[in-house]
Amino acid sequence: MDLLNGGNAPATDLIKDGTEATFMADVVETSQETPVIVDFWAPWCGPCKTLGPMLEEAVTAAKGAVKMVKINVDEAQTIAAQMRIQSIPTVYAFFKGQPVDGFQGALPGSEIKAFVDRVIEAAGGESPGGQLDDAVQAAEEMLAEGAAADAAQTFAAILGEDPNHAAAYGGLVRAHIATGDLEQAEAILNGAPAEISTSAELEAAHAQLELAKQAADAGPVAELMAAVEADPDNHQARFDLAQALHANGNVEEAVAQLLELFRRDREWNEGAAKTQLFTIFDALKPNDPIVLNGRRKLSSMIFA
Repeated sequence: MDLLNGGNAPATDLIKDGTEATFMADVVETSQETPVIVDFWAPWCGPCKTLGPMLEEAVTAAKGAVKMVKINVDEAQTIAAQMRIQSIPTVYAFFKGQPVDGFQGALPGSEIKAFVDRVIEAAGGESPGGQLDDAVQAAEEMLAEGAAADAAQTFAAILGEDPNHAAAYGGLVRAHIATGDLEQAEAILNGAPAEISTSAELEAAHAQLELAKQAADAGPVAELMAAVEADPDNHQARFDLAQALHANGNVEEAVAQLLELFRRDREWNEGAAKTQLFTIFDALKPNDPIVLNGRRKLSSMIFA
């Protein structure tokens, strides 16, 4: 255990302790082919003890696409001065002998992974994050084609590699919704890691789950339509009609009915129309024409 640096001693040649004497070979020359992340640290630096091990974990996960050199600034003051290191931890990424990216201070694990991915991709490599994103896209295509069980297996495999992958987590929830297993979908959603629990992907999955629950209790469209036509101010019937339309896949018409309900009585049932509209919008992609059009119409009524 490397107690001074707050982590395990380097286990592979991917990660090594550097010195002023080895800097040229370890960083400048090595980075001609493979990007090298340099962690400038010191034994007395508290945040370094946290950042170092997380950087090592991210570099190790990249399986050779990037390397890491740790430089103790107390023992490499000339290099620190040349690099204008003013505070630590400071991290630089080198490629082709030149700094290409960097940051100062401690970062959360997700941002460290993103930094490592960015460095690898800038050097023309394929990062672990990029590979997982490709797998998520493939799983999303399975889900769109109706192969929900296969999609669920793929999303679960991605989470085996990265338990905090928000897109995969949200996808796994939506895959179970697609199979009709709403209880399992809710259990998965409730068990989401705190780090991603408020992510857009999980918010969308939560919205889809709420809509799926509503669909199970939705009434017949024809009867509800007749009730609304008979009494346009029957707000409950119009609200129920919107739910029934959505349950039958007619999302655009459901939004239209909710907008009409909001126009007639925006405060009905504690603003239920607006709440339901936001639930539908959250369940769709932000650039979906139904969302863009619906938000525009809702805003025009709110600020009229």
